[in-house]
Amino acid sequence: MIVEVIATTVEDAIVCELNGADRIELISSIKEGGLTPSYGLIKQVVEQVEIPVHVMVRPHSYSFCYSKQDIKIMLEDIKQIRKLGASGIVVGALTKEHQIDIATVDRLLSEVGELNVTFHRAFDEVLDQEVELTKLFRFSQINRVLTSGGKPNVIEGAAQLQKLVQLTNDKQLTILAGGGVTHKNVDSLIAKTGIKEVHVGSGARFSSQAQNPIDPNLLMQF
Repeated sequence: MIVEVIATTVEDAIVCELNGADRIELISSIKEGGLTPSYGLIKQVVEQVEIPVHVMVRPHSYSFCYSKQDIKIMLEDIKQIRKLGASGIVVGALTKEHQIDIATVDRLLSEVGELNVTFHRAFDEVLDQEVELTKLFRFSQINRVLTSGGKPNVIEGAAQLQKLVQLTNDKQLTILAGGGVTHKNVDSLIAKTGIKEVHVGSGARFSSQAQNPIDPNLLMQF
């Protein structure tokens, strides 16, 4: 099992590496669902940890529908993230009809180079996950999709997660389960869904609160 953990500070990232995380999702504004972190933070984290660092590319939390100006910002962010030595990005875009914005995703991927790519939880806002997942198969650069199965948390979304895992069994895409993952439910989640990668946020933090630092003891239990 691959355990990806959200980090919002250099200290978070170091604790992640020391306590069993396989990969970091680096963000700012955790209470807004994660926004693009500063270049300074990206640089310091990449320099101070050896595990892969995937950086959120999300300019605002208003919606997952992006304007021309938003897209320019995101393209520049991707370019800088690449230069700063991160391993990957976490990105996504939707149309007003709650479908994947193929044109915008295609434009953003034009800048990724060798970066690993996760399509983020915008996927949980699409109308039909199975239909939209097949649209992502055309993009060889996209390595995984972060989702709770379209439900408030992974436990409620377990049946859908299982379907998505089955749809990706022979594809380049991996389903990354995120949203309410804890050390207490992770084994059951894997058994029910066949998930091989999990994404941990509040479940690894003191008092299970998003605004708190990472709790090494909780993280080690994954």
